Parts: sequence; structure tokens; C-alpha cells
Amino acid sequence: MRFSKFYAPTTKEAPKDASLPSHVFLVRGGFVEQNGAGLYNYLPLAQRVLKKIKYVVREEMDAAGALEMTFSAVTNAELWKQSGRYAVYGKELLRFKDRKDNDFVISPTNEESAVATMRGKLNSYKDMPKNIYQINTKFRDEARPRFGILRGREFIMKDAYSFHADTQDLKREFDLMERTYSKIFTRLGLNFRAVDADSGAIGGSGSKEFMVLAKNGEDDILCCKECSYAANVEAATRAPKTTKAHLPQADADKFYTPDTKTIKDIAEFFKVDEFYTIKAVIKKAVYEDNSKIVVFFIRGNDELQDVKAQNACGALEIVDANEDEIANAGIIAGFCGPVGLKSVDFYIDNELRDNTQMICGANEKDYHFIGVSVSSFNEDRFKDLASVSAGDRCPHCGGELELSKGIEVGHIFQLGDKYSSAMNATFLDPNGKAKPYVMGCYGIGVSRLMAVMIEQSHDDRGCVWKKECAPFDAVIVLSNFKDERASQYANELYESAKNAGIDVLFDDRNERFGVKMNDYELIGCPFAIVVGKGLENGKVEFIERNELIKIEIEAKDALGMLKERLC
Repeated sequence: MRFSKFYAPTTKEAPKDASLPSHVFLVRGGFVEQNGAGLYNYLPLAQRVLKKIKYVVREEMDAAGALEMTFSAVTNAELWKQSGRYAVYGKELLRFKDRKDNDFVISPTNEESAVATMRGKLNSYKDMPKNIYQINTKFRDEARPRFGILRGREFIMKDAYSFHADTQDLKREFDLMERTYSKIFTRLGLNFRAVDADSGAIGGSGSKEFMVLAKNGEDDILCCKECSYAANVEAATRAPKTTKAHLPQADADKFYTPDTKTIKDIAEFFKVDEFYTIKAVIKKAVYEDNSKIVVFFIRGNDELQDVKAQNACGALEIVDANEDEIANAGIIAGFCGPVGLKSVDFYIDNELRDNTQMICGANEKDYHFIGVSVSSFNEDRFKDLASVSAGDRCPHCGGELELSKGIEVGHIFQLGDKYSSAMNATFLDPNGKAKPYVMGCYGIGVSRLMAVMIEQSHDDRGCVWKKECAPFDAVIVLSNFKDERASQYANELYESAKNAGIDVLFDDRNERFGVKMNDYELIGCPFAIVVGKGLENGKVEFIERNELIKIEIEAKDALGMLKERLC
């Protein structure tokens, strides 16, 4: 491609709201342009990158036996009403009515459409498994679209949905998709980790996220220094916390503790380690039709993980409760404990189970219980609630956990029968009994990957594309448009490179050399050959964009050098 015929409107000015390198360089480099809040047009450079990403995704999904199709981006709201998500998904779901006053949505995800497609067609266990996927535009009405295409409202996604006769076969497909995703991200040249994750609004029994490690990542992930365990902080677990602090000894009793409302106060009052205290975290759980006060009990030196708490009580969200709400629920703030608490729902962190000699609130002003044994509570009270932190120990091998930043690029779910049961999508098992499909779903943020690649690979001059997804393999830069000999050589090299299957951009513009080099560094293709005054001595300059390594080579060796570096 000749640059004089191409369209890449580069600019020196960064968007005013841009805080991440990917946002800055995708706009400045002429890859994308903003069309509204969280809405972007993908220009020719971006299309070339996306085409390469989609090729890798398609090739690996097809190799795994998945079947490509395309759902309508507009979905009949009746399907979302059948699944129950229409009313609870939130304002991120764009709802609208057509001219006949029928309800529709712009799909942020297509579980409902997938079930409707297969319902009444996969009628027997013999018809399964099936895995269908698409690469399509989605829309999620983000309250605060930001970071360019990393968190826009409209985005390109690869989403797949699998259908099975039992959970065993679902697990097989889930593991296959995990391997397939690992192949995809490896081929795309990304440094990533597959981490345990929370299933969020999609639901299901288990999920994994694929996180690209990047210092500007918006997700916190915990990785073991010794083994392969990794998890999003929302789903991370740990080996039970321990302490070398002396275990207090006391008969179970109620003790007068005036003005000791905090864990620090209690620990100082009794001269014990906070490890042996129980902290009450009082929240308001918000549901579809109501809200209520819920108390979460964790170890005194732990913090509550909000997503875990939300999952424990099945709420749409949990928010802080004010003093009046707490008092109206019959709770005495600062002296709340699980023993004898009857006025509200409460949950206890798993790590407190069967602990003895603990100290907790007595649900009476200025009193605490001492010598408490956490053993006489119903099983359903115990949940994973504590936030896992760097320095905690790995649940698999006991190694130290360390905190890293990551950007989510893929997510795979074991949905079970959540959607098929709600939408009455069934098949006949070997015994002729009707059962709901067992499902999985698997997503990759295709457009997001383009931004993630820059977050992981850039410098202060611009993008640094790896050859797997660069918009062009190389750029031939003609330094002096008016130099006839240089022009002839550059043209011949360009044609030879094209004939050799190299995807090359020939910067033949009538522009100053500095402008051309700035654009090369900004756009960030892996290699460049600069044809300038050195050609008089049979030399050209070969540039490797990563670290801007420049070497002078024989002009006759330029094509061979490109072939060697791109092989």
C-alpha cells in the first residue's frame, strides 16, 4: 500500500480526556476517531489490525469444532423477559420500542438469542454437544465510558455458546475453550494469565478470566509466586490465615467494654491480637424489588470483599448503610456480633468456622462476648467473604501471593441450566426424560484487544506493534521525494516486497522526512527501511521499532533482511 493513496489522519494532539497510552496513540495514529461518548469509528489502520485478530480467533475456534454464525444485534426483548434479565440487568442494557410499540434491546451479550436459536432443534442428547460463535458488534450503555475503546459503549466481541447433555461434557468443553483461548492469546503475542473469576451478571457455577498483564490495567489479580494459581481479587481464595500471636484463654462470658466500638479498641482493651476478634461489616443489600440490612462477619484483621458479599446474599448490589437504617434494623453499631443476632440476615466468613476463644460484639451497648466458639451456626451461614491480599498464601501450594495489574480480554463461563431452564429449552435424555440444556459461554473482546496490545507494548513516541497484529509488516520510508534514484530503488523494493508476500506500506508522500519518521514511530509497524542519502554508497537504514534499533545495511540485502525478521 502506498501511503499517498492510504488514509491515516495522524495528529500531534491527544484527546483531552485521554489518560491511557492506547487511547492517545490510537487516536493520534489515525486508527480510530470518536463519534460520541464511548463510540468510535474504526479507520483503515484499525481495520487491518482487527482483521488479523479476527483471523487468529476464527482459525482457533474453528479448529476447536465451534461453528460460526451471526446473531442480530437487535434482540426481541421478549427473550430477555423469558430469561428474567430484562428487569434486572440494569441501565447498561439499551432498551427501545419500535414503531409498533414492541420492546427490543441492543444486545450486550447473546445468551438468550443462543437459547432461542437451539430451542426446539436440539431435541435429543444425540444432537449434542454443539458450540456456536459469532464476531459481532455489541452495545453496553456504560455510565462512564472512558479509556477510549478499552471501555467504550459499542464494541466488537467474539462470543460463543455451547450446549451439552450433562455437566461432565460441559466441563470438557470449558477446558477445551480454556486451551483454545490460551492458543489465541499466545499467537497474538500477549503476556497473559488465566485467572479464577466471579461470574457477575452472566451467572453460572464457575468462570475464568484471561488477563493481559499491564501496568495500566484496571483489574487487580493475585498470582502465586510458586505455582500457576491466579485469580481476580473478586474471586481469589487463600490458604487459611494464621498467626504466631498468643491465643487468649477465657471462659465464654459477656464482658463490659465501654466505648470500644472498633476492632483496634477491642484488641487494645483485651490486649489480644486482632486475629482473635470478629469484625461486623453492616451493609444494605439491594434487590430487584426491595432492600434490607445484612451483616457480614469476618476476622478482625481482614477486609470484606464486596463482590463476595454480594454473591453471598444474592443481591444485585451492596451499598453502605447509614446510621438510621442500622438503628431501625435493631443493630447496635460497634457492638454487633453473630451470637444471638436475630433481627437481620447475616453471614460468617469460612475461615472463622470452628475457631475458638474469639471476641465479638454482644448485640448490647458497651458489651462484648469473650471465649466465643464459632461452631453452632447453620451451614448456610458460612460463605467466602474475606478479601485476599498480597502476601497471603496460595490455596494450592502455600506460596506467597503477589498483586499484579491486568486487563480482561476474555471470559469463559460454565452456565449450567440457568438460561435453558428459564426459557424452557429442553432435550430428551437417554431415558426419554425432558431436561434443560447444560450450557457454557465464552467471550473475547476483539476490539479491546487492539487497545490492550498497545498498553502492553508502547513507548513515549507511539505504538510498538508486534508482527502478529501490526497494521503493516514494514514501512519503506523515502526520505527525499525528489531524489529520482532513491525513488526508483524504493519503488522496486516495494514491488519486490509485495511479490514476496510482505505486507508493506510505502511512504511515498511529498512530506518532510521528519514528518514521515514521526508517523512511522507513532503508528509503530515492526520494521522500517529508510531510503536516503546513504543509497549513493549502496546503503539503506534498517530500523526495528522495538527500542528503535537502527543499523546500516547493504541496499541489495534489504529484502532479505525483511524476510529474515518476519519469518
